[in-house]
Amino acid sequence: MSGRALFCQPRRIRRGAALTLVFASVLVAGAATGNLPGTEGGTPADGAPAGRHADVTGAAEEAAADGTSPMEAARRAVSRSGDRWAAVYSESEYEEFEEALDGRYTGVGLWARERDGRIEVTKVGDDTPAADAGIRVGDRLRSVDGKKVDGRPVTEVVSILRGDTTGERAGTTVRLGLERGSRSWHETVRRARLLRDTVGVRELASGVTVIKVGAFTKGSGDEVRTAVRQAPAGAGLVLDLRGNSGGLVAEAVTAASAFLDGGLVATYDVDGEQRALHAEPDGDTTRPLVALVDGGTMSAAELLTGALQDRGRAVVVGSRTFGKGSVQMPTTLPDGSVAELTVGHYRTPSGRGVDGHGLTPDLEAGEEEALRRAETVLGGLGR
Repeated sequence: MSGRALFCQPRRIRRGAALTLVFASVLVAGAATGNLPGTEGGTPADGAPAGRHADVTGAAEEAAADGTSPMEAARRAVSRSGDRWAAVYSESEYEEFEEALDGRYTGVGLWARERDGRIEVTKVGDDTPAADAGIRVGDRLRSVDGKKVDGRPVTEVVSILRGDTTGERAGTTVRLGLERGSRSWHETVRRARLLRDTVGVRELASGVTVIKVGAFTKGSGDEVRTAVRQAPAGAGLVLDLRGNSGGLVAEAVTAASAFLDGGLVATYDVDGEQRALHAEPDGDTTRPLVALVDGGTMSAAELLTGALQDRGRAVVVGSRTFGKGSVQMPTTLPDGSVAELTVGHYRTPSGRGVDGHGLTPDLEAGEEEALRRAETVLGGLGR
């Protein structure tokens, strides 16, 4: 068994987690550095985590001895386990997943969303193939490699653009059909290895500083702390976690340290022994803070939200979060594939379980009004 525990959704969930995705990125839900297995209140009803691993690895080893596919045998064992978050990845898929956690991905540098049945570009990364091709925010994506994308879910379009079904890699080309106003044209762009910018900072006219975290990839926690330190004195803060699919638990804890003076972030259980995650001391506890969440706020992002909410550090605004509060541990199989199985669950500082429930915001607000409501709340907190 590997020494690295995962806090994540399997691929089928990662791809459908948010309406706005980075084109050609893995939609990461997260992995925790270090050993973070555990069970909630002891052994789960559907079997001990260790037993699940033994069943899956045993099936894979037996298949290898018989000359059949260990990965397929593991997938069959996982399907019988009742573990809804379990998944089995090929060696290359898992390498891609780990690269994404490091903030790297294969793609063309486009962000997009579905609007009125059509796919619209919402962001173009600097120094990316998409930027070099002259693609702009607001352009409509009409086709990918000759396949029309109108009416398709944006997650499916991402999969086509990535070349998932054909195993396309960096260096291969993809032909995009685009539309801008009355103009229609095609661009052929080459997929590349890119760095994912997961933390963005902007200042509103009201003086409020918005820190948007798209996922907790390597280094993102320190980026959040830097953004807090560099925010104008006295400015209210908005931590925007909407659509955040999770990430490295250690990075979420580091981000919590930006707003807390030490103390508990979350608890988890390992073989019946209760353990805890703590923030580092000397975080900024004086600035008024609002956390924005929605149904795309998952996993490590929910862990952070729960800590800030339970400890009275932030007012949470938006809609109920996704409800993914379990921890996965990866096991390497004989053929190099990886089985990812649930080994436990985490709880917020007050003892709330998140898995299957999500977190309820302090103030309900739709997507269009959430930021405006946050500014109103910060005005009140400031006074």
